[in-house]
Amino acid sequence: MDSLRFISSPNVASLTNGGNHWRSKHFIKNIYYPSSYPSKILHHKRKPQTEYSYLRFQQPMLNQHYKCTGEGSAYQDCNEQYGPKVTSRPYSDSEPDVSYAKRTLNFIKKLLGAFFMFTSPYAILTQTLGIISASLLAVENISDISPLFFIGVLQVAIPHLFMAVFFAGMNQLTDLEIDKINKPYLPLVSGQISFTTGVIIAASSLALSLCLGWVTGSWPLILGLLWCCVLSIAYSINVPFLRWKGKPLLAAMCICSTWAVVFPISSFLHLQTSVFKRPLIFPRSLIFAVTFMSLYSAGIALCKDIPDVEGDAKFGIYSFAARFGEKRVFQICVSLFKMAFGVALLAGATSSSLWIKIVTALGHSILASVFWYQAKTTNLSSKSSITSFYFFTWKLLCAEYFLMPIVR
Repeated sequence: MDSLRFISSPNVASLTNGGNHWRSKHFIKNIYYPSSYPSKILHHKRKPQTEYSYLRFQQPMLNQHYKCTGEGSAYQDCNEQYGPKVTSRPYSDSEPDVSYAKRTLNFIKKLLGAFFMFTSPYAILTQTLGIISASLLAVENISDISPLFFIGVLQVAIPHLFMAVFFAGMNQLTDLEIDKINKPYLPLVSGQISFTTGVIIAASSLALSLCLGWVTGSWPLILGLLWCCVLSIAYSINVPFLRWKGKPLLAAMCICSTWAVVFPISSFLHLQTSVFKRPLIFPRSLIFAVTFMSLYSAGIALCKDIPDVEGDAKFGIYSFAARFGEKRVFQICVSLFKMAFGVALLAGATSSSLWIKIVTALGHSILASVFWYQAKTTNLSSKSSITSFYFFTWKLLCAEYFLMPIVR
């Protein structure tokens, strides 16, 4: 009972003033609870033993708190031993700025990633390599590889890059509903880029392309850009007599004329006449490039529609693949690609230089073998397998652009 008198004494209130506030608060609650029924404890003979055991169990804690009620260093030592450990953290005014900068950086990354997908990067990379390859056809000796040559290449590559962004944007803006079925990962369909933003990007790219081409004063380049612009609009926009992508022959003509005529011829003539100031000619190497690209781009034009048959047919676009079946069109594509590599082997074999014969024969044999293996392992019943084969043809074309300038 002396313990109960101690608990009810005013000194216990001092326990709430130290660093051990939490322990003292719960200790008082636990001990005071059984003492709130003194009459029941006194009138029952079995309860005092229970009370004694309970108080005995809490005695170490009681002694501990009793010690903490002292003053001076004893109180401070107890407070340090049993009190909560609080560590101070220096405040920095730059923390909100760091968080804001991180969010801004993440936003910029997402925006650039969406823009990257909006521009059809595989086509732009292949196009740029094609322009460089065709420009190298105008090089007659090693002295032609000069700063003037690189400036001339940039004069062609940059305007055509913006024109490619315009074409990709126009195609996606007009195929928004179709891409929900065929290509739901594109940024316009997935909502990463709004329709208004897509229109602004496409229109700005077209304006930049035509302005940069006009500044050069090169008529081969200007005419090539205008021809690409006309074909892009005719291919995509849905107005009477246009929307040529829905007409198989006209769609193939658009793609073939762009890749087989505009890119190689305009690039070569720009370097030949506007940069090197040489007379207008059509060398054997340029004829080979046009012939090869005519066959290869025709194969790409047909292969492109094979994975998109479902969405195209739903919206009334009856491509060759939708009309004649995926398997038959795939076989035609493979035949066109083989013919293109056959032309390359023939052009290399008829060269007057022995080292050109060896390099072109070896290089094109490797490319043709890799292509044959990929075509043989393509599963025509799988959309992903056909799509993988389609992108593989672009990679193979990039490799061909390294061999094309060697053929003389």
